[in-house]
Amino acid sequence: MIPVLIAGLLAMVAGVVIGPKFIELLRTRNLGQQIRAEGPATHVVKQGTPTMGGLLILASAVLPFLALSQYTAEGLTVLFIVLGCALIGFTDDYLKISRRHSLGLPGRWKMVGLAVVTVVAALMLNESASFTTEVYVPVAGWTLDLSAGYYVLLFLIIAGTVNGANLTDGIDGMAAGVVVIMLLTFLAIAGIAWLRSGDPGARSDTLLDIATLAAALIGGTIGFLWYNAFPAEVIMGDTGSFALGGAIAGFAIVTGTEILLPLIAGIFVIEVLSLIIQVVSFKRTGRRVFLIAPIHHHFEMKAWSETKIMVRFWIVCAIFCASGFALFYRDFLQFILPS
Repeated sequence: MIPVLIAGLLAMVAGVVIGPKFIELLRTRNLGQQIRAEGPATHVVKQGTPTMGGLLILASAVLPFLALSQYTAEGLTVLFIVLGCALIGFTDDYLKISRRHSLGLPGRWKMVGLAVVTVVAALMLNESASFTTEVYVPVAGWTLDLSAGYYVLLFLIIAGTVNGANLTDGIDGMAAGVVVIMLLTFLAIAGIAWLRSGDPGARSDTLLDIATLAAALIGGTIGFLWYNAFPAEVIMGDTGSFALGGAIAGFAIVTGTEILLPLIAGIFVIEVLSLIIQVVSFKRTGRRVFLIAPIHHHFEMKAWSETKIMVRFWIVCAIFCASGFALFYRDFLQFILPS
């Protein structure tokens, strides 16, 4: 597991060291955040805060991973999903900045981009000898072969997780913190699976590769969080939220824990559901369930401080992730893990 530790440490140090120069570069180029007019009034002060901080996460994480990677199909597939989703988010950020408006890439084009990412990821996974269209349902003990339906599930996983991560990115430090907890969960899943994959000299390179990428992304995100904590000096933007959402989706896919994703990414599910409930309620009854959606803004309107919301969401996320890991460990031998 030495490559895992080195990748995480290098990425974290790189993020902290590069951070000040990177933020200054964003400032000099006037790459500032555009705030939605319908958002909380307290967010007006964030207008112009350097954005596209996701580039700092990627710059810090990708190089250490490539230097230490085993270059397995699964590891490279997750990396592609991360970079492909980041490109969609970067396009959205660029359009917002160039137009000086909070509206960037239209939603339909984001979904088209995510569909393309899904197709290419599926083609890459098909090159892996351990790829299967089966999924394991814990507790029930079912192994379901979805056949062609599995590729529809891939799109739903990637698109849903990316949009959940994007909605969660609304308070300084919150999205980065919950993503680190989720990534730590997938690192633990890959690490445990690697340790139990055989004798020390014959353990799975694929699982080691997955763990190395997870550690690199954790390190890069922590380095970014150093400057993103309240009050934020830099915001990850859609570049970061799309990339990190793609990472969470990718790890669920390659570790065979697709069914556990709604639990591990439970915070994303809550954020998405709060928005859906708000929209449906308002359209059908003319009433709002929340003061403002997604739900973290509701708590802001209730006069909770950003730090209080952030820490409590971290705690809830940790509970969800611990529950997801417990279910994985309970049925470890039944999960369809890469060899």
